[in-house]
Amino acid sequence: MSEQVIGPKSEVLFHFSIKLEDGSAADSTKVDNKPAKLFMGDGSLTENFENCLLGLKEGDNKTFKLQPEDAFGMPNPDNIYYLDRTKFGADTPAEVGSIIAFTQPDGTELPGLIREVAGDSVTVDFNHPLAGQVVTFEVDILEVHS
Repeated sequence: MSEQVIGPKSEVLFHFSIKLEDGSAADSTKVDNKPAKLFMGDGSLTENFENCLLGLKEGDNKTFKLQPEDAFGMPNPDNIYYLDRTKFGADTPAEVGSIIAFTQPDGTELPGLIREVAGDSVTVDFNHPLAGQVVTFEVDILEVHS
């Protein structure tokens, strides 16, 4: 085992599990046994999340709780859109609770959650599904490279 510790520019291979405040599991890389790769400082995670990983080394396990602003952020009302029901069809019905991938102008896909269907108006929420949630992360550090 390596004794390299996670620093501000490390590359980290790790498993994680996310639990909600009620103890239910929201996500885990262990389900498909596909660990996540992180480049510390690349902006993909919040600073406070990364600070929880600093100093850990290969083989370490840690559990930490993050407030919404340190995890997936707070819901942003600007990420809620009202679309015309005609934008939906048989293959993508406008049903409350459905998550639909919407193609962006640059070709990338963005998932949206159908929150409400009222007449010809469909409310689509593009906030992260865990936005506004206090979450507990459990991490298992597999590899650390400086």
